[in-house]
Amino acid sequence: MANKFEHTNVITREFTYQYLEEITDNFSDKNIIGSGGYGVVYKGVLPNGEKIALKKLYWKQDIGDTEFRNEFTNLMRAQHRNITQLVGYCYNLREQRVEHNGEYISVSVEERVLCFEYLPESLDKHITDISDGLDWSTRFKIIKGVCEDPIYHLDLKPDNILLDKNMIPKIGDFGLSKLFLPTQTNDTSQFAGTPGYMPPEYIDRSEITSKFDVFSLDVVIIRIMTGKEGFSREMSSQVFFEHVHENWGKRLQATMSSLKLEEVKTCIKIALKCVEVDSEKRPTIAEIVYELNHVGTAGSSPIEQVYIFGSAIHWIYIA
Repeated sequence: MANKFEHTNVITREFTYQYLEEITDNFSDKNIIGSGGYGVVYKGVLPNGEKIALKKLYWKQDIGDTEFRNEFTNLMRAQHRNITQLVGYCYNLREQRVEHNGEYISVSVEERVLCFEYLPESLDKHITDISDGLDWSTRFKIIKGVCEDPIYHLDLKPDNILLDKNMIPKIGDFGLSKLFLPTQTNDTSQFAGTPGYMPPEYIDRSEITSKFDVFSLDVVIIRIMTGKEGFSREMSSQVFFEHVHENWGKRLQATMSSLKLEEVKTCIKIALKCVEVDSEKRPTIAEIVYELNHVGTAGSSPIEQVYIFGSAIHWIYIA
């Protein structure tokens, strides 16, 4: 059966909470397919056999019906081949009796669910060492697709990058950060980022800039290129560059493709620039996309012009 959710002209709809309970077996634990900073993801099966992914969002006090619907409308308009497609939503307000200090009281319970096309595997499941797993062409295609994501994300990581049957990456959880950002810049308790993927300006000063996702891209690219383990915290950027370039050179030796080696070299340079402590020194997404689309062409690029070896890459290892 063709997946009608693969196309960007998909029709979105408002679901009732009761209907979503029915297609997930009352949000059964057996249907949980993932979880993250914004909520728990369940698999749902429609009456026609089609599968969808339902993200049941965590409760947040200052998000009302109007704010949620407005943000859903914005997300619905964000149609791009490299982001997961929304197919529907649910906003449900109900009264529930709960026990409190020995008495039963009535409380209002808000349920918010976003429904997406179903993609069964994440990039995290495909990350392997250089010596095995995905070939370089597939990895490079995934890197390019991730970088072309047009959405301000704030929780970019392999777990949130889904792959379709053609290994095209699609970003999940896109745009949800606008619903869950803390109301004060110094309040990090509500923010749903992931340790290891957040830039130093946020960790140190709770500062969110347009280069937040750029820093996260560094770790994503490194993991795509090298696998889960990363490299020693003590390895300098130059040693890292030479090590990865040499290892991919050995694997690509049979193809004798200078273009592929140039792609490897370019991706390493991009990753090392993305991790600059000073956010102003990191490239923009536009510069990264330009660089990836012009590998092997004559002339120096913006990233090439500002690239400098030397700093320690203590940020590579992810526990």
